[in-house]
Amino acid sequence: MPWEKSFDIDQAVDRAQHVFWAKGYEATSLADLLKAMGINKGSFYNAFGSKKKLFTQSLLKYDREQRKAALTQLSALNDPIVAFTTLFDGLIAQSLSDDERKGCMLVNTALDLPNHDKDTEKTVKKGLSDFEVFFREQIELGHKTGAIPERVDVTETARGLVTLVVGLRVLARGVFNADGLQAIKSQALCLVK
Repeated sequence: MPWEKSFDIDQAVDRAQHVFWAKGYEATSLADLLKAMGINKGSFYNAFGSKKKLFTQSLLKYDREQRKAALTQLSALNDPIVAFTTLFDGLIAQSLSDDERKGCMLVNTALDLPNHDKDTEKTVKKGLSDFEVFFREQIELGHKTGAIPERVDVTETARGLVTLVVGLRVLARGVFNADGLQAIKSQALCLVK
C-alpha cells in the first residue's frame, strides 16, 4: 500500500524552517524537527527524504519569501535613498522584535558554509549576490536621478552595503542594541551621500 501523507507539507516546512533558522543545520536534530513538525519518523523520510533535503527546502523557501520578496518591494519604490532607509529600518525593527535572536537564516548559513554542501553554498552566494545587484541597480538609479552623487562608486559601494547588511544581521543577534544598529544604518546612508 503506498504511503499517504496525513499532514500539510507547506506547514511542515514552515515549522522546520523555524527550527533550522533558530538553531542552525548542525544543531538541529531529527527529534527537534519531528517535534516541531508534529510528524513521525516514517512520514518525515517519506515526505522529505533526509534532514539535508528538508534544510534545502527550508532555506530556499526562506530566501524566496524573505529576501526576494523584500528586494522586489524595495525596488518598486523607485527612490534609492528611500529604499535603503526602508531596508535598514526594516532590518532593525525585525531584529529588535526577534526575542529568539534568530537573525537572518541566509546570513546564519553563510557563517556556517564550511559545514554545508555545494548546493547550499550556491544558494547562499546567489542570495548575497542578488543583494549586491539590488544595491548596484539602486545606486545607478540614484546617479540617473541625482539622488546619489556620481562620485559614489557603484561596485565598491554596493559591496560595502552588503557587508553592512550582513554585519547588522550578525550583530543584532545579541551584540548590538538599538543604538548600535542605528549606527550601522547611518554608515550605510553615508556611503551614498
